[in-house]
Amino acid sequence: MYGNSNSCHSCGSFLMGAAAGMAAGAVMGMTMAPSSRQIKRTAHRAARRVNEAIDHLADAMDM
Repeated sequence: MYGNSNSCHSCGSFLMGAAAGMAAGAVMGMTMAPSSRQIKRTAHRAARRVNEAIDHLADAMDM
């Protein structure tokens, strides 16, 4: 295996395949990422739920 010149070629093929896989993953990630509008909507809903939970806790403590 040490004297085989194909081992260097297969290593280059592996690196090219890994690079192609990373590039494809990056493209898929950018394509499937939520839009800023969706992120803002989700953050607004979360903030509203936190405020409601704080209000409920404050009401419960007043009892």
